[in-house]
Amino acid sequence: MVIQVPLFSSKIANEGVDLAGALHRVLERNWYVLGTEVAAFEAEFAAYQGTESCISVANGTDALEIALRTLDIGPGKRVALVANAGFYGSTAVHAVDAEPCYVDVDDATLTMAPAALQAVLATGVDAVIVTHLYGQMADIERIAALATDARVPLIEDCAQSHGAIRNGTRAGCFGDLACFSFYPTKNLGAIGDGGAITTNDKELETRARRLRQYGWGKKYHVTEAGGRNSRLDELQAAVLREKLPMLDDWNARRRAIAARYSAAFAGLPIRLPASNGGDHVAHLYVIRVPDRAAFIASMGAAGIATDIHYPVPDHLQPAYAQAGNVALPVTEAASGTVVTLPCFPGLDDESVERVIAAVRSHFGTGQ
Repeated sequence: MVIQVPLFSSKIANEGVDLAGALHRVLERNWYVLGTEVAAFEAEFAAYQGTESCISVANGTDALEIALRTLDIGPGKRVALVANAGFYGSTAVHAVDAEPCYVDVDDATLTMAPAALQAVLATGVDAVIVTHLYGQMADIERIAALATDARVPLIEDCAQSHGAIRNGTRAGCFGDLACFSFYPTKNLGAIGDGGAITTNDKELETRARRLRQYGWGKKYHVTEAGGRNSRLDELQAAVLREKLPMLDDWNARRRAIAARYSAAFAGLPIRLPASNGGDHVAHLYVIRVPDRAAFIASMGAAGIATDIHYPVPDHLQPAYAQAGNVALPVTEAASGTVVTLPCFPGLDDESVERVIAAVRSHFGTGQ
């Protein structure tokens, strides 16, 4: 089996980006941590988001953990979150020794279901993490309203939703804090790990900045307990600064590919993404198919790469299994049928057509 259409290609996605120029700027300065590139990127990303501040960190999972610590979430505290988002949020919850309280997802969007959240809030939780999954914004207005009514802080997990927007407001601007990943495959990706937290709350910003660097109030003076060494380096910041102006165009290309897929697959016995609009930046194009194993084998035979995002719900992961203690029927059903198809900027029209032809052929509809 030879893969002819990759799920993602850094080489293709980074064409047209002046990576050498970005790296050269850093090497010329000989300053590699918390320098001018980091400060500039934080200002530029905050401006793009429309938030007061951006605090860069080492990766997206650290962003979630530091956000929880910023809100004083720790032992004895309970955090509501979904169980179908790759265990990243759960990793952060466990890292602060809090208890995850899993919420089922909406059957159409596979993002947090407001009614399910309302039921969990009634049991008493101390924070909510809402994930904008696959690039699809959750029903964030309703979720934010529920959190506000319950007087519970809200963290938006925007690791897969850079640039998503609804009614003029970007993902990451509805909660108390928002967390981003800049892993290379993300819509805004570095050439290594990276992450960020955004907020409009000055007090939360101050705490997060301290917590990302040992808890320092000033150098060598620890004023916040639970501090980390979690800093975005200058090289990654420089690369992200080169890419940020291209993000909206890249998202438009992702949406265009997703729209072509959805139009071509209409009428097939598969579940399609709920939206191709501005509230979905098509970080991943995820469909739900019967007999997933046969479908994946068929795609592989046609040279089409696929993946499963994600095969094991968080509450069933062997290290932390809670089987029988939580009812998540939509989450569990989806985990057995989801499949990801190639969808990224730089994917050419010929490759898109190959994917379409392979999928239609598998279901016996030809071209």
